[in-house]
Amino acid sequence: MVILGSTGSIGTQALDVVRRNHDRFEVVGLAAAQSHELLVGQIREFLPPVVAVRDDRAAEDLRTALSGLRRVEVIAGADAAERLARDSDADMVVNAMVGAVGLGPTLATLQSGKMLALANKESLIVGGELVMDLVKGEPDRLVPVDSEHAALAQCLRGERREDLRKVIITASGGPFRGWKREELARASVKEALAHPTWKMGPKITIDSATLMNKGFEVIEAHYLFGLDYERIDVVVHPESLVHGVVEFLDGSLIAQVASPDMRLPIQLALAFPDRLRAGIRPLDLTQVRSLTFDALDREAFPAVDLAYRAGRLGATFPAVMNAANEVAVAAFLDQRIPLTAIPEVAARVVDDHEPAKVVSLVTLERADAWARRRAAELIEAR
Repeated sequence: MVILGSTGSIGTQALDVVRRNHDRFEVVGLAAAQSHELLVGQIREFLPPVVAVRDDRAAEDLRTALSGLRRVEVIAGADAAERLARDSDADMVVNAMVGAVGLGPTLATLQSGKMLALANKESLIVGGELVMDLVKGEPDRLVPVDSEHAALAQCLRGERREDLRKVIITASGGPFRGWKREELARASVKEALAHPTWKMGPKITIDSATLMNKGFEVIEAHYLFGLDYERIDVVVHPESLVHGVVEFLDGSLIAQVASPDMRLPIQLALAFPDRLRAGIRPLDLTQVRSLTFDALDREAFPAVDLAYRAGRLGATFPAVMNAANEVAVAAFLDQRIPLTAIPEVAARVVDDHEPAKVVSLVTLERADAWARRRAAELIEAR
């Protein structure tokens, strides 16, 4: 396999799954945004024949650090991860990149006939139509890594789609569960990064704080399971033990329940359709004192409804929402705007957008670039 984004949260946990199942998996490529000590350590341990980094200078530093490992080739450039995904002899590519930059490698993976374990949400948010066109007739080539979609896939396995009423995506509520909008306007970066359940990178953690990540997951579920948005719900579940629920026409519910450990959906994706034994602590039901489910506070967390809106509008609306969100999250992390401004900026960009039909990656790249400029203008104006 190739792992894109190997130094991030999902990438490091994917390598832990490989480490625990070394007789089953072989790493033939790693990709990261830049070279640093963690990447060097991963290369020395797993000895992939090819490593990709975005920056040319970082590539030179990496070659110097790896001077004793002549069998490792280092490639560089903005499209290095895409080339690695397309040209490697891997059976599977794990796309754990963060942001819209992950779409190109997703398309390259599927175009080259490989299996894709997808953790990069933006691939489906931005380019869902292009991605799903590539797996028509071969749906098993695209395996979700998100815990929620992995859960829904397990609940739906073996069931008749005509019996399905809806799917329910659970949300922990993030660090600000129960906060009101006026309180959220005063939230600090430190508070926003203190997620109560999951350990993730800063961008995804902020998306969890605004619940934009749940909006993204609604759009993902629309594409992955072919469901209308009216058949996708979100509920708040602070214990983070129930990861997804499906409801059938007869009123029955099937839920997937497990400890909150991302290695479980990762290894489900890597070994699909098999299950692996190693690494996951079983959930002791005798220690579970309660399972709580609450309605989403849509006034305090408007990002979810914004995602529903962009998803229903289709065309390039989800792409511009995502791009504006990325710019706004970066501005919040730089302490230039309050947390509540993130969905406000994204909503304004969606309002201002003149949509285009998604016919190619170029169409999406143009929409993305426009949205980033417009979001930067709105942030500067604030």
